[in-house]
Amino acid sequence: MSDRDPDSPQDSPDEWMREAFRRLFEGGEGFDPSELAKAAGFEGNPEELLGMIDQLTKGMGQAMMGGERAAVDHAVSVAKKGSEDVTGERAEHLQSLINIGALWVSEVTDIPAPDTLPLVMGRADWARSTLPVWQEMADPVALALSNALGDMMAEHAPEEMADLLGQSKAMLTKLGTSLFRLQLAGVVGTLSQEVLSAGDIGIPLIQAETEGDVRAGFLPQNMSNFSRGLEVPADEVDLYVVVRELAHQRLFRHARWLRSHLMSVLGDYARGIRIDGERIFEIAENLDPTKPDDIQELLASGALLPERTEAQLRALERLETMLALIEGWVDHITTLATSRLPKADSVAEAIRRRRATGGPAEQAFKTLVGLELRPRRLRDASALWGRIHDALGPEARDELWSHPDVVPTEFDLDNPEACVARLAGSGEDITDVDSFLDNIFGEQSEPGDEDLGQSDERENPKNPPQ
Repeated sequence: MSDRDPDSPQDSPDEWMREAFRRLFEGGEGFDPSELAKAAGFEGNPEELLGMIDQLTKGMGQAMMGGERAAVDHAVSVAKKGSEDVTGERAEHLQSLINIGALWVSEVTDIPAPDTLPLVMGRADWARSTLPVWQEMADPVALALSNALGDMMAEHAPEEMADLLGQSKAMLTKLGTSLFRLQLAGVVGTLSQEVLSAGDIGIPLIQAETEGDVRAGFLPQNMSNFSRGLEVPADEVDLYVVVRELAHQRLFRHARWLRSHLMSVLGDYARGIRIDGERIFEIAENLDPTKPDDIQELLASGALLPERTEAQLRALERLETMLALIEGWVDHITTLATSRLPKADSVAEAIRRRRATGGPAEQAFKTLVGLELRPRRLRDASALWGRIHDALGPEARDELWSHPDVVPTEFDLDNPEACVARLAGSGEDITDVDSFLDNIFGEQSEPGDEDLGQSDERENPKNPPQ
């Protein structure tokens, strides 16, 4: 062990570590690994630097390295702030509204109700149950950031450090991912104070035990807060929210491909993220790596996310269109099902405005991940589904969700009359998916025609086959 005085400010481990990392981030000039190892309590063996790094990361707090458990605990802790008990009469009353809402939805669509019962949830329950899906969406960003950090350190480290940093890169990646997940968990915990239901943002966040099914869920405390701001009886607001959530659940049960399709588009977007290592290096010059709060603040600021690439912009357009079609269908079904409610239009308008603007936590998620989960064309999509329903009936309307190649496109949102005319004039039963696809896209009789298949015609639908 070293004979330095641990009580001396000049010799304290924190000061030595801070100075050593400062030199490392500045390019490695004057950086002596054996000196750093000695400052950490080891005598002249730079190979033990890995152990020092491990101690440093542990010193950042168990929450930083606790992985899944730490993230869940943090999300729940944030969600519990200001939470109220959701059991008792309020939960029983909401359950009775769920039964009514299910009957109303069944009157306007033949899509059957799932077997799984909806959940009445507290904020902490919602945060705990939905965090895995948020992580699934955000992990590609966390990995890109962590890899960029490791690559930057390896690039700017002195030659004698290359092997050691290569061995510790996995640990640095884990540290960066843990920090990012902790930041995300805080956002999810805050979001639990804003959302009304499990499908409130358009993506199903709670999986059912049956594979492919999603579960409906309601947050009565947040529903009460939402209804207070409206000049509408609370029961009407609650019933409208219930119908909307149940419609969302039925759609994802009917179109079992839909959730994986959404996650695939999200993955396309996230995988396109390429963090600029030089940018990290510039920022790191003013960053104290021994202060995890500084690192978390940096992650939350979105400063490390680059400009979107063309591929990302295309993925984002696909995502926005699909979210609009999903929420437009839900909005259309909810309008039909709640026609008995005197103030249904007022509640519908309040929810549309709410989705159009987003709350503070949704903005925080956008900043952290660089992704906005907002249906910009909800009104257009709702109107399109209404026109298809009026022209072709509810069965044909719902069967358009049977396959991703049958769902309306952004072109259809721009040209609803042309869409309806195309569907009505096809002369085919659109519930027969194979026949419908043949009519819309044509049959490929030549082996060399693969490159002119469905995807190209979907991307340029301005000249659909007659």
